[in-house]
Amino acid sequence: MNRLLVFMLGIAVGAAGMYVLYWSDKLPVRAPPIVAQGPVRSSAPGASAEMPPAPSEPEALPAPSVSVAGAVPAEVIAPVPLPTPEPASTSSSEAANANASEESVPTTPEAAAAVTAANATGSLLIPVQGVQAAKLVDTFTQSRGAGRLHDAIDIMATRGTPVLAAADGRVVKLFNSKPGGTTVYQFNREEKLAYYYAHLDRYADGLAEGKVLKRGEVLGYVGSTGNASPDAPHLHFAVFVLGPEKHWWQGTAVNPYPLLGGR
Repeated sequence: MNRLLVFMLGIAVGAAGMYVLYWSDKLPVRAPPIVAQGPVRSSAPGASAEMPPAPSEPEALPAPSVSVAGAVPAEVIAPVPLPTPEPASTSSSEAANANASEESVPTTPEAAAAVTAANATGSLLIPVQGVQAAKLVDTFTQSRGAGRLHDAIDIMATRGTPVLAAADGRVVKLFNSKPGGTTVYQFNREEKLAYYYAHLDRYADGLAEGKVLKRGEVLGYVGSTGNASPDAPHLHFAVFVLGPEKHWWQGTAVNPYPLLGGR
């Protein structure tokens, strides 16, 4: 009995060994992974035989050179040429006249004497129709801001009141300025004095430069052009002594108030 069991067990072990040997040839053999020790070669066609080594850390870039700490080098910035100013469209005389009525030079005794001599034939006519000497107010020395004096008198009147030539003389300039608005410059007959009429509403018909006016002739009408208040139309009237150049925009201011009979 025991021999039979041993015999049967031997047969079973032998069969098992044969089974193992049979299936060992059928199963794939797993090779251990290969660790590359050198450059990896690619099997793809056209590829490089070797892959380049990994790049090293880049070197620090040099700081930009500057001549002054924190400043951009001068050679980097191209100089920008400044535009050339265009010549003024008006003449120097007209530019000077822009504030002529407001910025005349102070009165001098010599100028006052010249005015007296120039008007030896009589005082000036009040240049606004219907205004009496008693109604005049001396505003010649009133301040007009920034240390500037009026250097003229203001004769208040209704808008459209005729403005008259204060004396005989030639119209030398019809001018429109920012401070004075519509203005007239007239020389007296001797061309030693200039009379300045400003803030006119409009000129009289036919008025032109070069026209010789007679004392009392209408040259314009009271208004508020220029820097005058629209609520207070008036004539700004100034008298100044001309220099030897006889510039219509330049002279020595004298007070018109006594010349017009003001007391």
